This record gives sequence, C-alpha cells and structure tokens, in this order.
Amino acid sequence: MKNQDGSKKVDLCSCSVIHNDIVQKVKESLPNEETMFDLSEFFKVFSDSTRIKILSSLLLSEMCVCDLAAVLNTSQSAISHQLRLLKAFRLVKSRKVGKVVYYSLSDDHVKSIIELGLAHLSENQ
Repeated sequence: MKNQDGSKKVDLCSCSVIHNDIVQKVKESLPNEETMFDLSEFFKVFSDSTRIKILSSLLLSEMCVCDLAAVLNTSQSAISHQLRLLKAFRLVKSRKVGKVVYYSLSDDHVKSIIELGLAHLSENQ
C-alpha cells in the first residue's frame, strides 16, 4: 500500500512489548559513539554526485586530474578540490610519474562500496 503522497507505507508494531534480551545484545554490539560519528562522516563523502563520478571513473582506470576533468566535463580546479576530500577519507591514493599525478581507488573496499551501491540500486528495476 502507499500513502497519499505516493510513498510506501511502513508497517508499524502494534504492541508495546520490549524484548530486553535482544535490546541488550544489540546495545552491547553497537560500535561506540565516536566510531558511529566517523562512519556517518564517511558516508557523507558519498553524498556528492561529482565525487561519485570521480570514484566511478577511478573504478575503471587510474587517471590524472586532466583526464578526470575531461571525463566529467568540469574544471581541473573542481576535480582537485574533490580529490583532496577523497584523499582525506582515504578513498583515493595518488602516485607521481614525472610531473603527472595519477589517482586510483585506495583499495578493494572502495571498489566494493561503489559496486554494492550500484548493485543495490539495480535490484528490482
């Protein structure tokens, strides 16, 4: 069923029983507050479409700023700004060859995050 605004209705529990054993187990297993904050900040990095385009491009090939700017049809300055943030969160790494700096995904975890997100979005379409 759907709400009047077209969104899906969410089933709600109609009882007020608290399952203390489950609640306690989950509370003990949750990461600490600092880790939860860091995780939320980490996922905020993925909330910008330009950064997602950069990461998706680097999923396919190592690239320099000039190449990324050409792929995304934007300025090198804008790409450099986003790369600084992606580097700060250890999502991309760089290597210098002469005067050219090449960027790539930091590791397979980043590749997995992008691929899992894409797989999730393509389900049931």
